Amino acid sequence: MSPSDFSSPVFAQWRAHAASDWSAYVDHAFVRGLGDGSLPETAFLHYLVQDYIFLFHFSRAWGMAVLKAESHEELELASATVHALVNHEMPLHIEICAKAGISRQMLLQTDEEPENLSYTRYVIDAGLSGDFLDLIAALAPCVMGYGEIGTRLAAVPAQGNPYRPWIDTYAGKDYQGACHAVGRLIESSVRTRLGSSPETSGRWKTLNRRFRVATRLEAGFWSMGLRGARLAQ
Repeated sequence: MSPSDFSSPVFAQWRAHAASDWSAYVDHAFVRGLGDGSLPETAFLHYLVQDYIFLFHFSRAWGMAVLKAESHEELELASATVHALVNHEMPLHIEICAKAGISRQMLLQTDEEPENLSYTRYVIDAGLSGDFLDLIAALAPCVMGYGEIGTRLAAVPAQGNPYRPWIDTYAGKDYQGACHAVGRLIESSVRTRLGSSPETSGRWKTLNRRFRVATRLEAGFWSMGLRGARLAQ
C-alpha cells in the first residue's frame, strides 16, 4: 500500500526529497516495536513522558503559526490545532501516564532529553527566524509521519498488541482527517506564496531542508524512546 500524500503534492515532494531520512523515521525500530507489540513498556513510557513535553512546545509552535498566518483559513487551522493539542492530545498523555503511576506533577518536573530539546527548539527557531512556510515545513513531519505510521501499522494488526489503542488513535478517522487538513494547508500556503510551480522558487531548497532536518530529528526522538528501556535496567 502506497503512503498517502494527504491531499498535498507539495508534501509528497518534500517526503520524496527526504526519502532516506523519512524511511528511518517511519520504519524505526521503535515503530516496529509498536506494530508487533514487542516494544518494552519502559521505552513506551519514557517516550510518552517526553512526548508530553514535546507537545507543550509543539503547541507553542502552532501558536506561532497563528501569528504568522496570512489568511482566515491559515488562522483557523492553526488555532484549531493548538486547541486539539492542548485540550485533547496532552490530556490523553496525562491519562495514560497516570494509569502507569506517573502523576501530572512528575510529568511537569521531568527534564527534557537532548533529542527533545533539539527537535522542539529547531521547530520554534524555524518560526522565529522564518515565515509561515518555514514553520509549516518544520511542523509537517510530525503530523504527517504519525498519520502514515498509524495507517501502516493498523493494516497488519498483531494479536493482543498492548499498543493497539495508540495505533488506532493515529489510524483513526479524526487524525487522518487532521492530516488531510494540514496537507491542504501546506498546498494552499505554498502555492499562494510561491506560485503554481513552487519547486522553481528560490525558497524551495530551504523548505526541503527544513522538512528533512525535522524528519531526521523525529527519528532521533524514537531512538531517545528506546533508550528508556536501557535506563530502566
